[in-house]
Amino acid sequence: MTSAAAGRAHAGLPALLVSIAVTSAAAAGAAVASRSSAAFYAILDKPVWAPPAWLFGPVWSLLYLLMAVAAWRVWRASGLAGARAAMALYLVQLALNALWTWLFFVWRDGPWATAEVLALWGCIVATLIAFRRHDTTAGYLLAPYLAWVSFATALTVSVWLRNPSLL
Repeated sequence: MTSAAAGRAHAGLPALLVSIAVTSAAAAGAAVASRSSAAFYAILDKPVWAPPAWLFGPVWSLLYLLMAVAAWRVWRASGLAGARAAMALYLVQLALNALWTWLFFVWRDGPWATAEVLALWGCIVATLIAFRRHDTTAGYLLAPYLAWVSFATALTVSVWLRNPSLL
């Protein structure tokens, strides 16, 4: 049995749980930073198209679940060794995802949050392409995440420019 085949053979329910756990760890890192985000978000001057604060939790919960399933599908399709580059991209984008929350809500650094969300967007595109090479559905599962981060990028820039004394 090849190493890729062996990796795929172990990519059942335990692998799905590992994928969810790893993705949840990144989500937890962002959650710690966003403990007081609703209060800060409330005082910001936002564009009329900004969503209400309560919407972010449900949206991110769904996106993190889709991301975890996508990563698991790639693991199942190619094994960890066979998808090493795709999984490395996945881990990088998870770290960037968590970092944005710290930059924006804790450190209140608009320029760095903007630069970072642009890097995150590019990393998500690269991850989506890499995932799609291993499993088409995995790539599609990242599409809502890319759409949301595209929206979040525009929102980040808009809020930063409207609140230079706070960000």
